[in-house]
Amino acid sequence: MAALALLLLPGVSAISDKSKVTPIQKVLTLMEELKAKGIKEKNDEETRFSAFAQWCANTKKSKTDEIEAGNQKMEMLKAEIEKARVLISQLTDRILELEEDVGRWKKDEKSATTVRDAERADFTATVTDYTESIDAVSQAISVLKKQAYDRKQAALIQSSLIQVRSLKLVPVASKKALTSFLQQDPELAYDAPEANAYEFQSGGVVEMLEKLNDEFSQKKTDLEKEELGAQQAFEQIMQQLADNIENAEFEIAKKTKHRAQTEEAKAEAEGDLAQTTADRDEDQKYLDDTVALCTQKTSDFESRQKLRGEELEAISKAIDIISSQAVAGSGEKHLPALIQMQKKAGALAQLRSSQMSPVQEKVVSFLNEQARKSGSRLLSEMALSAQANPFGKVKKMIKDLIVKLMEEATSETEHKGWCDTELTTNKQTRDKKTAEVNELESTIEDLTATIAELTQSIADLTAAVKELDAAMAKETEERTAAKAKNTETVKDAKAAQVAVEEAMAVLKDFYAKSAEATAFAQQPAADAPETFEKPYKGLLAEGGNVVDFLEVILTDFARLESETAAAEAEEEEEYKTFMFESKKDKALKENEIKLKSGTKTDKESALQQAQADLKVTKEQLDKALEYYEKLKPTCVDSGITYEERVKRREEEIVSLQEALKILAGTDLPTMG
Repeated sequence: MAALALLLLPGVSAISDKSKVTPIQKVLTLMEELKAKGIKEKNDEETRFSAFAQWCANTKKSKTDEIEAGNQKMEMLKAEIEKARVLISQLTDRILELEEDVGRWKKDEKSATTVRDAERADFTATVTDYTESIDAVSQAISVLKKQAYDRKQAALIQSSLIQVRSLKLVPVASKKALTSFLQQDPELAYDAPEANAYEFQSGGVVEMLEKLNDEFSQKKTDLEKEELGAQQAFEQIMQQLADNIENAEFEIAKKTKHRAQTEEAKAEAEGDLAQTTADRDEDQKYLDDTVALCTQKTSDFESRQKLRGEELEAISKAIDIISSQAVAGSGEKHLPALIQMQKKAGALAQLRSSQMSPVQEKVVSFLNEQARKSGSRLLSEMALSAQANPFGKVKKMIKDLIVKLMEEATSETEHKGWCDTELTTNKQTRDKKTAEVNELESTIEDLTATIAELTQSIADLTAAVKELDAAMAKETEERTAAKAKNTETVKDAKAAQVAVEEAMAVLKDFYAKSAEATAFAQQPAADAPETFEKPYKGLLAEGGNVVDFLEVILTDFARLESETAAAEAEEEEEYKTFMFESKKDKALKENEIKLKSGTKTDKESALQQAQADLKVTKEQLDKALEYYEKLKPTCVDSGITYEERVKRREEEIVSLQEALKILAGTDLPTMG
């Protein structure tokens, strides 16, 4: 209807008539354009939201996958931590058990030593008693045998027998027999004067004493064998305990080292678990925020689409109504007559304009003067209208024009506010997008440089890993060869020691047997011829030298075995340390490669995203610049400033108000 009102104004009808565009056609055209614009904006919004919905789906999927991967990694790390905890507990229990065993074995060593010392002391005392007893009995036998003829003295027999009787090892029955023997002859039982022509009568006593001597000698020999067996058993027990302690302490050291390594691995896993949990929580929060945003945006989109659909439906209905026969048909049928009536009214107005009143002439003159001073086209046109129309209609036209100017002022103020808002928003958008473009370009440059650095670093680490593999392979080869050589050396040294010990045993056995064979030299009988005075002991001096040399050789082979074994142990430990450190270094480098590869992938993904964002941001900046160019004709490049238009409009309103005063019969203002 606004278009229809414009066509009814003077001067507009002629243009409409020439263009042959009716108000209804104009309205329909406007509504069609409005509908097309609504459809386009609706489709554009659908397209934009489709991209947003796709982003939501992609983000949800990627974040869900990342969260799931984080949860799986957390479960794996928890399992590793629990496994390490159980292993640490098991190792600790085993270490405590071994330490308890070591303490018990050391106590056993001390106890066994104490028992052995006591046994040795008992043996020494008992052997001493047997030795003394054997000596005393042997002496008594010798004395009695020497007295197997008449003698002058009995004191020596008495003394020997009394000494034998006083021995604590002599059985009670033997002591009684000796006592009885001593009591048989007063000369033996008492300190009697020397007797002559004593007849030897002690054959039974000699036999008893020889039996005692044999018994004591046998018991002494048995006791020595028992002592030798006890000593060997003691040495075996001590060797076994020493071996047990050495093996346990070695295992304690090994398991303590293993426990420390496990504790370190557990600490690293706990650190990874904390970081993974934090990352997972951050991803979960991001996912929750994204889901909330997407849900809200979806709801808003559906509401907007519904509203747009309702708007298009309303416009379509309006078009249908206006273009129907009831409206458009009636317009084509009746509006031309109305236009003719307006033309006729205009002609009558021109006819009446030739007869103006003096007041009307003053108003026309005033308006022309004001139009000349201010350069206002509107006042000039109003002067013409005042000249061409009747007096009463002129007043109405002036009032309507004043109202129109005021409405235009209000409309322009609103338009000015809209322009200011749009220009400010557009400038902020242009500035923001320009800054974002600069920032994205800088980010792309930084990401490109970072990716290049990561690529080079990964290549360097890969080369270092290959070098470590080569070094470990070489070290393993050298260690295998050295171990084989050391094993052969130790084996040969042990075999040599066995051979040397066998040789020494042969010599020592010989000298021991020869000494034993010649130790009991034949006692010279009274009627025996002279033979030799000293027993033969063999070539002990020369044999001793050989044994000494063999002992030196044995020591050399033992030292060779010991030093080779020590060298082997040291080399093996150094090899294990080298391999451990190398494997640890390799694992660290491989982990660093993995981390940097992941970082590189993230950076490459970020680079692609930044490039995509840069493209979108540039498109948004171009749209903002394009929109700014659209704003310039109506908001920037209008040819006259807003203040100048306001001032001119105010002057026009004041002039029109003065014209109304003139028409009302008031005095004209002074015109300069």
